[in-house]
Amino acid sequence: MSPSDEAVVDLCVIGGGINGVGIARDAAGRGLDVLLAERDDLACATSSASSKLIHGGLRYLEQYQFRLVRESLAEREVLLAAAPHLIRPLRFVLPLHAGLRPAWMIRLGLFFYDHIGGRGTLPPTRTLRRGRDAALEPLAPACSRAFEYSDCWADDARLVAVNAMDARERGARIEVGWAVTAGERERGLWRLRLESADGRVRSLCARAVVNAAGPWVEQVLHSLGEHRPRHLRLVKGSHVVLPRLYEGAQCYTLQNADGRVVFMIPYEDDFTLIGTTDVPFTGDPRRVAADRTEIDYLCAVAGEYSRRAVSPSALVWSYAGVRPLYDDGRRDASTVTRDYAFDLDAPGGGAPLLSVFGGKLTTYRKLAEHALSALLPALGVRSTPWTRRAVLPGGDLPRGGAEAFVADQGRRYGNLPAHLVRRLCRAYGTRIERVLGDGRELGERFGADLFEAELRYLHAQEWTHTAESALWRRSKLGLRLDAAQRARVEGWFAAQDVRTRASA
Repeated sequence: MSPSDEAVVDLCVIGGGINGVGIARDAAGRGLDVLLAERDDLACATSSASSKLIHGGLRYLEQYQFRLVRESLAEREVLLAAAPHLIRPLRFVLPLHAGLRPAWMIRLGLFFYDHIGGRGTLPPTRTLRRGRDAALEPLAPACSRAFEYSDCWADDARLVAVNAMDARERGARIEVGWAVTAGERERGLWRLRLESADGRVRSLCARAVVNAAGPWVEQVLHSLGEHRPRHLRLVKGSHVVLPRLYEGAQCYTLQNADGRVVFMIPYEDDFTLIGTTDVPFTGDPRRVAADRTEIDYLCAVAGEYSRRAVSPSALVWSYAGVRPLYDDGRRDASTVTRDYAFDLDAPGGGAPLLSVFGGKLTTYRKLAEHALSALLPALGVRSTPWTRRAVLPGGDLPRGGAEAFVADQGRRYGNLPAHLVRRLCRAYGTRIERVLGDGRELGERFGADLFEAELRYLHAQEWTHTAESALWRRSKLGLRLDAAQRARVEGWFAAQDVRTRASA
């Protein structure tokens, strides 16, 4: 079969993490015919294993990564406006610690942090003192002074999902469950082999390919017949979740003697999230998990600052991800750049291949914009960036913001529990009506506040086909359901698959 006999798209994006869906969305919005192929599930790896922060990266100032911090801080404001249902401002308390970074150094860093990114809506840094500021009360008595600054929390996996939805609504095809297993250049096109999880095989031709496979970027390069110098460095980051350690909405940025910082963050109302680690990784990224050493490390750092005991025995959940960082030659994994880099290969003007190395959740939109700026000239395409002021699905909240929207929906769905309505507002924004309808036909209840109506929406609209995807990525309700309830959810999805195959 020749390329002229097969489907041809402008761009095939490989990888359904935040960078892949961001690029697919941007390209589709510029009028390109886009197909995104994801082997497993959207956000099934690095993009659902972050610290759930949209932030500038205060500690990167120490590493002189000023461009990265400036871009990240500017993007913080852009994303807050684009997805106010998924991203919300937080205040971070950074206690001073004798023998570590001196107060003048931290204050100077925070001065730059407040100003180099064009801070607009978020409040500036201020000094906290014990006895005057309640945010210090959850900390050990030795923590008598701290600085408080602004950053943002984000639902990382849902941010991936809404970018994919926006890409689809702009014409992109999102092919979940399909892996690109081979490819070669032929007559000015990429001819690609795609295989599904159930063994189906198909071919696709593309004018260009973006390799945004994260930890598997070099593996994909090899499958495409490309053997380039190694640029990837894998670093594992682990997190732990414990029952809530303190009251209040504030987060804590905790310095440690090894030079790293650990975040302690309120999580899903009743829990505290602690992370992260930086450990060199050489195994299979699909089998990554927090180990006992990392769990003990995170609890020890938090325990040094917390008034309450922080014990690994109280662990509710842990998760880990592999960061696919661009190898800048630094020996210490914690100082390897979180910036991104591209490898554009278009030999002799042939079909281009753009590989993405590195990046972070906060800069995904700008990364996508830069990726297309690099790629489109090789395709002979001219277009204008558009995503800076575009709202993501569900983010078009009415005037008054997220809390006013929650209150309004609480009145609309007054027959439903307030905590259910609030959670769905924060997860789906203005698309809550597509989940609840008129609020009278929610179907089976699986436990906590999970109803069949939400599963139907996730299955139909968000490429959700397993309980793991629904309970740990699209939501975090796995924290609240027991094993039997989770099994019922898995059974529900299995029944949907049977119906799908029967109607195919």
